[in-house]
Amino acid sequence: MIAVGNIESLPVRSDLVGLKPYGAPHLNVPVQLNVNENAYPLPDVVVDSMRTAVDDHFAGLNRYPDREFTALREHLVTYLNGVNERAGDTVELDPSMIWAANGSNEVLSHIVQAFGGPGRTVLGFTPSYSMHPLITTGTGAEWQHVERKDDFTLDADTVAAEVARANPDIVFLCTPNNPTGTSIGLDVIEAAYDNCSGIVIVDEAYAEFSRPAKSSAMTLLEGRPRLVVSRTMSKAFACAGLRLGYAIAAPELIDVLRLVRLPYHLSEITQVLACTALEHAEVLLGNVDRLIDSRNRMSAHLAEAGFTVHDSDSNFVLFGNIASPADLWQKLLDRGVLIRDIGIANHARVNAGTEEETEAFLSAIDEILAGSPDVLLERPQTPTPSSAAPTKGTP
Repeated sequence: MIAVGNIESLPVRSDLVGLKPYGAPHLNVPVQLNVNENAYPLPDVVVDSMRTAVDDHFAGLNRYPDREFTALREHLVTYLNGVNERAGDTVELDPSMIWAANGSNEVLSHIVQAFGGPGRTVLGFTPSYSMHPLITTGTGAEWQHVERKDDFTLDADTVAAEVARANPDIVFLCTPNNPTGTSIGLDVIEAAYDNCSGIVIVDEAYAEFSRPAKSSAMTLLEGRPRLVVSRTMSKAFACAGLRLGYAIAAPELIDVLRLVRLPYHLSEITQVLACTALEHAEVLLGNVDRLIDSRNRMSAHLAEAGFTVHDSDSNFVLFGNIASPADLWQKLLDRGVLIRDIGIANHARVNAGTEEETEAFLSAIDEILAGSPDVLLERPQTPTPSSAAPTKGTP
């Protein structure tokens, strides 16, 4: 908890007054499904490899790490080549096109520091990742946003018109989008790029959870020096605690990021562990399909229970028709299940869990509805006699 105190007594920037820091409840409950973590711990074979790899580097911790994270860049290129091949694409990647930092949040922060700042504007399509405006205002840039459609989708014509109107210095696009789970087509990204002279950031933090695999915005990089694709090892790789995010862009854009990063911003241990995880990519990504199964099971069960459920290509589900998200959140918490009230009216978000966690969440939902059916904003209509299934003897 941050103690705000008497902020007026401090010489804080006026554009930061009244803002709230990013934060989600971190509560010690049995079933934690609120921050989109990978529910499965690292397999033993990966943990053992990480221990061995780190052991070889302890003696050298008196020296600064490789500030160009050379080995990590090479590992990421190898992994991304596989990502594109599985989607049926061929993308020419080179280590000079890779940037990495402490989570994708720092990657995004570096980009906005380099190309945003006072007097510049950043455009996003909301609801979307809540850190995008916070990163923007943190640099002194102006945040502008356009609301998505009622179903939270985006189309190329809308994006083209809004980007042309705003002519921003930076555009944020998120696919799959957090917190809605919806994906956008490559045509939407092209529309944004073609209608502004600024940087277009495509945040693909949850891309590995799209099934079937969708073509990445990496396929659009050639000939587009203002396009940058951001990804993370926090989700599909189950390495949220490692803090490793990365970006792919033209080498000249990557060069600019060196101007704003802090010296030696990636520790030796982070680099070693990330390389080891990438060497075990196939093992670590083995749980992605299990999480997708849990996501789909949650979606089907919630829809059958009377909630509105939005299609998701991520490891979470956005569901609506909730009379009071805060009330549902508390009722679930009372049963040991933590989800996220993300501030969208009559909606909440739950991330996919293990089979056991998924069962606990769905059982809690059923128990709550049985005792408090008014949790639903609108009750599902019961079949009328004319639409009901014929009974025995009905002609």
